[in-house]
Amino acid sequence: MSVQLGIPQFREGGAPVTGSQPLPAAGPAGVPARPADAPAGLADRYGRRATDMRLSLTDKCNLRCTYCMPAEGLEWLAKQAVMTAEEIVRIVGVGVNLLGVRELRLTGGEPLVRADLVDIIGALRQAHPELPISMTTNGVGLDRKAAALKAAGLTRINVSLDSLHEETFAKLTRRPFLDRVLAGVDAAWAAGLGPVKLNAVLMRGINDTESPSLLAWALERGYELRFIEQMPLDADHGWTRRNMITAAEIRELLSEEFVLSPDPRARDGAPAERFEVRRRTAGSAGPTGAAVPAGDSNSPVLGTVGIIASVTEPFCSDCRRTRITAEGKIMSCLFSREEFDLLGLLRQGASDQQLAERWQDAMWLKPKAHGMDHVGLDAPDFVQPDRSMSAIGG
Repeated sequence: MSVQLGIPQFREGGAPVTGSQPLPAAGPAGVPARPADAPAGLADRYGRRATDMRLSLTDKCNLRCTYCMPAEGLEWLAKQAVMTAEEIVRIVGVGVNLLGVRELRLTGGEPLVRADLVDIIGALRQAHPELPISMTTNGVGLDRKAAALKAAGLTRINVSLDSLHEETFAKLTRRPFLDRVLAGVDAAWAAGLGPVKLNAVLMRGINDTESPSLLAWALERGYELRFIEQMPLDADHGWTRRNMITAAEIRELLSEEFVLSPDPRARDGAPAERFEVRRRTAGSAGPTGAAVPAGDSNSPVLGTVGIIASVTEPFCSDCRRTRITAEGKIMSCLFSREEFDLLGLLRQGASDQQLAERWQDAMWLKPKAHGMDHVGLDAPDFVQPDRSMSAIGG
């Protein structure tokens, strides 16, 4: 098997973002701008309020996952276009102090490639002692930094892990780094960055049949595994619905060895639907999450598994997320084709209140849904976003 190791090309020059146009009086399709009497915080027109902030530290990554990035030829953002540590702390402060943000997740690209990552987390923790700060990472290099990240103030961590087989891992990520990722997962657990959560994207014909064994491995070690439907956010625009493993298929695959029953705890706006996991015995229920038969109801719960069905079972009505890209653009939804410049306004000398108002205006225009459910994907006017997941921040 051959593995392509593409080398991204950097953009030459690239002036920093220095300007910021005012928001229009009306949003998409003539949506009125946020009224003066709109609710406080990051509210939208549909009664949702964003309290969960996803902030991308970089668009760079040291893997080339097929469902996210091209093998080669990707251009990185110019360094001066990316938020500095000080700008990150300032923007997070606006979110927490003025807009009701109650949880922060650091994303990428790959956050670990930023040399100042530990300093950023330390500064955020100093400014916000009670704020939960989590991070999503591919785990490459985490074994060397987990203890320092915990000491700086990181609360917990999510690690992407799509396969436990070296060949399959290399095929999916285009890098032979499985041993480094596993070392990072173990280091995160040892450092106390728990609960350690693992994210897995299943690809048809590649790693889908591994799902029961991957879950068994995670349960044995006390990790919480979440399976994620592949979303049309790959840079190659090669996503097709027929190749996506749906949530229903994931439940069916897991039912070969396990019985899933809905977790009694409230979902509370979380993207993952959680299930308690028990070992399958003769006569166990099927994969739908229906009531567990009496013979299994007293079986020990081995742990939980999450399924994030963004495509086929979307949770848009309960979405509480606001996203900031690495270059300081506000995105109200992963699939939004509109972005609003916050960093440019900051670099113009805007006050915290002015930054907060722009953020509120942008979130007011958040769509009711991403339009990516079954009907939306089959519609002729569905357009895949130009940005890949790595460029947005997962």
